Amino acid sequence: MNVEYYLRRDYITKVIGEGKRVDGRAFEDYRPVSITKGYVKEKSEGSAYVELGDTKVLVGISMDVAEPYADSPTSGILATGTELRPIASPDFEIGPPREDAIEIARVVDRGIRESGMIDTEKLFIEEDKVWAVFVDIHALDHDGNLIDAATLAAVTALLNARLPKYEDGKIVRGEWQGDLPTTCTPVSCTRSKILDRMLADPNLDEEYAMDVRLTVTTTDTINAMQKGGSGTLTMDEVESSVDRAFEKAKELRKLIEEA
Repeated sequence: MNVEYYLRRDYITKVIGEGKRVDGRAFEDYRPVSITKGYVKEKSEGSAYVELGDTKVLVGISMDVAEPYADSPTSGILATGTELRPIASPDFEIGPPREDAIEIARVVDRGIRESGMIDTEKLFIEEDKVWAVFVDIHALDHDGNLIDAATLAAVTALLNARLPKYEDGKIVRGEWQGDLPTTCTPVSCTRSKILDRMLADPNLDEEYAMDVRLTVTTTDTINAMQKGGSGTLTMDEVESSVDRAFEKAKELRKLIEEA
């Protein structure tokens, strides 16, 4: 970390200690959210583009026929990956997946998987053949809170996804046999702690200054929780984060449905 980073972190901490945020938001405010469903129309089974402030994420859905896992022979497969492109941040480099890329993929995947969003039993084709659903997350511009932006984009893209036609043992690309079977709309909400303050939707500067982060993914229940950072949270802070997640998810879910 360079000197500029430490100076910026100290400045952010000072501003938060004064009860303010650098961008003028209240502590529980999200940045403006824009969601475009079906952003890539020709080359994917489903897609979505999300802007969360200046954070921009594109998700594409692809599908293939695969052999099911031995312990769930009639269930389809979900696989999620994240690519942090150098164009999104000078901190990102081409190469093997970074630790933060793996974390984003796991948090998004867990929220979708544990909510039961995809009806995997309906992805059964025939003995030893099921549909595999691949969720490819691409960070295009990183200004903080990639987890929430990626979840919004992934969930919207899955709602946009279609099953390719499968005939005579082959996939017929460009032809469809129906929508991907989905059951609900999970949404993640992230808060970060700086000093003794909890902030919703941290931007990049706030992420540099944070002590700890908590992401809560919900439908009508809690589907997943993920803590990041080295700091600690009180039980009150955890409970308030859960309450805020349910509250904010209603607004974000409405944006997904209207996209």
